[in-house]
Amino acid sequence: MAENGDNPAVYLFPVPMGDGAVADVLPARNVELLKTIRYFVVENIRSARRFLRAASRDIVIDDLHFTELSEHTPPSEVAEMLAPMAQGHSIGVISEAGCPAVADPGADLVAVAQRRGLKVVPLVGPSSILLSLMGSGFNGQSFAFLGYLPIEAKARANAFRELERRVRRDSQTQIFIETPYRNNRLIGELCQALPADMLLCVASDITGPRESIVTLPISKWRSRQYDYSKIPTIFLIYKQ
Repeated sequence: MAENGDNPAVYLFPVPMGDGAVADVLPARNVELLKTIRYFVVENIRSARRFLRAASRDIVIDDLHFTELSEHTPPSEVAEMLAPMAQGHSIGVISEAGCPAVADPGADLVAVAQRRGLKVVPLVGPSSILLSLMGSGFNGQSFAFLGYLPIEAKARANAFRELERRVRRDSQTQIFIETPYRNNRLIGELCQALPADMLLCVASDITGPRESIVTLPISKWRSRQYDYSKIPTIFLIYKQ
């Protein structure tokens, strides 16, 4: 499988979210495609290099070209990252973990590619949003991913009320994340803010060696012993 100069594409490569082997969570096709690409747009060069080394010993890292893309990258620079495609080169997009362009600055690059009519190819791989939803037992037909909740106290309290309102009014699963060192604090806040019969799913270290997906009513979380500090975790709420 060689890089196709006649039909270059933007390939979106998912990255393992835990410390397991690449082969455990990514299909062989992804690895074969990685071997053909020389230009990468990445969230973090160091972690991208580590991922590529783990993916295949046949990938010569020093032969590759890396460009970092963050939420602060100016739009003009984002557009320039697609320049190699004019010479027939495909581009690989790599996030730090999980799926690029989902809650990730890679979405900005994909948006430019779509406006230009370029080929975009999302590849199969782990998504903490979908895997946690699958394991939660919650509504998978109507759900919303909200990213991080507000930090400011009043806005945060309003966000908790809005989460409950959407669940009850729309029967919509609410999904959100927190900075890992604040995970335990967030669970405590949810136990205070939400009614006892609301369901909370805490999905931690998904696809990793410490993977845990637990769904319980708030009433049981209030008395449960837990420690999710500094572990990548995603939170979901729904009704009984």
